[in-house]
Amino acid sequence: MDIIWFNDEEKYIEDFLSLPKKLYGKKDIMQNEVEERKLLTGKHVLNKYFKLYKLCAYKNGEIAGRLVITQYPDDDMAYVGFFECIDDKECAGKMFTSAEKLAKDNGMTKMVGPVDASFWIKYRLKVNLFDRPPYVSEPYNKDYYLNLFLDNGFEIEERYVSNIYRKLPKKGFEVTKFKERLKEFSQKGYKIVSPDKKTWDKAIGEVYKLIMKLYSNFPVFKYLSEDDFKEIYSSYKMILDMSMVKIAYYEGEAVGFFIGMPNYGNRLYGKLNLLTLLYILRKRRKSSDYVLLYMGVDEKHRGLGKAITQVIMDNLQVKQASSIGALIKKGKIIEGYVEEAREDQYEYVLLSKSLQ
Repeated sequence: MDIIWFNDEEKYIEDFLSLPKKLYGKKDIMQNEVEERKLLTGKHVLNKYFKLYKLCAYKNGEIAGRLVITQYPDDDMAYVGFFECIDDKECAGKMFTSAEKLAKDNGMTKMVGPVDASFWIKYRLKVNLFDRPPYVSEPYNKDYYLNLFLDNGFEIEERYVSNIYRKLPKKGFEVTKFKERLKEFSQKGYKIVSPDKKTWDKAIGEVYKLIMKLYSNFPVFKYLSEDDFKEIYSSYKMILDMSMVKIAYYEGEAVGFFIGMPNYGNRLYGKLNLLTLLYILRKRRKSSDYVLLYMGVDEKHRGLGKAITQVIMDNLQVKQASSIGALIKKGKIIEGYVEEAREDQYEYVLLSKSLQ
């Protein structure tokens, strides 16, 4: 077993990028190779915020594992991400041992993962329901990864869920307290509206300010400038169904937001050819399932989240679409939203290991 820490060597970059294709099938690979390549070569908009230490592991001369340690200035955490490994305890053990030594040598006192370099890319480890295809934006991995982390001294630090909601009937289903909240906030003068492509840049500026305020205490959250946030998310206007994006205003100020997306599965991450483009265009125009990605409400406007949720439920009823309430921290009140329609729950974890 050979462990290689590399910088810009093309051979190792190509080996690093090739491993997911060997581990996953076409329907469950969630690799964004373009984004990974930019990160590995220092050309990603986020590279300015951190330093990456990149590893490849080889067994019998073949790529068998990979990971990246991300180090932020003024932070003693070693963020372990882009982890992939064959089902081999020895391989995983040697990778983690080498990563632990590097982290200690560079003044880091704790390993946290999986975190693919940044809060703004992807984090968490999936632990159940591997018989279902991955949904768009899902942290997806092999089912044996949890044991590889636990066997190497990691402990579960945080738990997350994604609620799977059935299609809501057009009639005969309602959550009274949500309807009452929507009526209450409407009477107080709140406006819950969708942006369009022309107003999207303004909308994401408003969302940015709310996220910086509301998400700052999330695990692994890191500051991002507004310009960089817009560079990452401005292109979302090409894939979002704007009827599933909402900004809540009170007296002209944005005080809450919601972002949902058609469930493209893994189709956004591969090569963009004509068939994929046509699929995205059709799915954006008429989707039978959505992923409910982000919601935030200024704490001064308590209860507004239920009003926004009612608007989204109304849309889903009209569309006759199912949905997934994605990546909610376990125990948050939103986990229990619309329990009447919940069919199942995906589960995820964030793990850590002290190096002291």
